[in-house]
Amino acid sequence: MVAAVFHSPLEASATTPASPTSSHIAKAMTASQAPAALPATANRKPARDLRGFWLAVLPPLMGLALLVLIWQAIASTSDSGIPKPAETWAQALQVFSDPFYRNGPNDQGVGWNVLASLQRVAIGFGMAALVGIPAGFAIGRSVFLSRMFNPLISLLRPVSPLAWLPIGLLVFKGANPAAIWTIFICSIWPMVINTAVGVQRVPQDYMNVARVLNLSEWKIFTKILFPAVLPYLLTGVRLAVGTAWLVIVAAEMLTGGVGIGFWVWDEWNNLNVSSIIIAIFVIGTVGLLLEMALIKLASLFTYDEVKA
Repeated sequence: MVAAVFHSPLEASATTPASPTSSHIAKAMTASQAPAALPATANRKPARDLRGFWLAVLPPLMGLALLVLIWQAIASTSDSGIPKPAETWAQALQVFSDPFYRNGPNDQGVGWNVLASLQRVAIGFGMAALVGIPAGFAIGRSVFLSRMFNPLISLLRPVSPLAWLPIGLLVFKGANPAAIWTIFICSIWPMVINTAVGVQRVPQDYMNVARVLNLSEWKIFTKILFPAVLPYLLTGVRLAVGTAWLVIVAAEMLTGGVGIGFWVWDEWNNLNVSSIIIAIFVIGTVGLLLEMALIKLASLFTYDEVKA
C-alpha cells in the first residue's frame, strides 16, 4: 500500500514541467537549426530554372538538327540535285554579306526583295483591315446581314489566291496592284469571320443592360462590343497576316518585279538551288517573326480565361 503512494525518481522527472532554462535552450537549438534548411531550398531553384531553360531550348534545337540530318541524307544521294547543308551555308554567307546591293531593277539584294514584299503585304493587309473589321462588326450585329453575307463568304473564301490574280491583272492593268489586290481579297475573310463571331458571342446580358440604360450605338460599340471582341479580332488579324505573307510569294512568282517570290523564281531560272533554299528559310523566318509579334500583341489584350 505504501508503494502505491510514492513514485520513482524517473517518473517524477518525466512528469515535472520543463524549467525555463531548458525551454530557452530548446528554442535556441530550434532557431539554430532552422537556417540550415534554407540553402537546400535555395539550391533547388536554380536547378529548376536550368531544367526549364533546357526544356525550352533543347527540343527546338533537336528538331533543327533532325531537319539538317534528313536534308544531308537526301542531298547525299547521287542524282538528287539538292545542295548539301554546308554548301547552302557557304552560299548564305555570300548572300547576306551584302543584302542591300543594287545592280539594276531586276538585280537586287535579298534585303530589298523582302522589303518590297513586306510593303505589298502592308498595303493589301491594311486595306483588308479597313474593310473587313467594320464589315465583321456589322454582320455580327445584324441577323439580316449575317444571313445575307454568310453564303457569299462561304462561297468565296475557299477560292485559291492564284485564281484572283488574273482578275486583278485584268482590272488594274499592272502587276503590283494585282498582287496587292490578291493579298486584299485573301486576307479579308479571317478578319470578317472572327470579328463577326466575336460580336455574336458577346453575352446577351451585356446587351440587355445597354438596352435598359438606353445607350447609343456608339456607346455600345466603344464600351461593350469592342473590349469583348478584341481577342477574336486580334486572332483574325494574326491569321490574315499569315495568309497575306503566304499569298504574296506565290503572286510575285507569277507577276515578276521586285520581291522575295520573284527572287525565288529568278534563282530557279538560273538553276541556283542553294539560293532557293535560302529564300525558303528567309520566308519562314519573316513569317515566324510576324506571327510571334502578333501573338505577343494579342496576349496583351486577351483575358486569362481565353488564354487558357
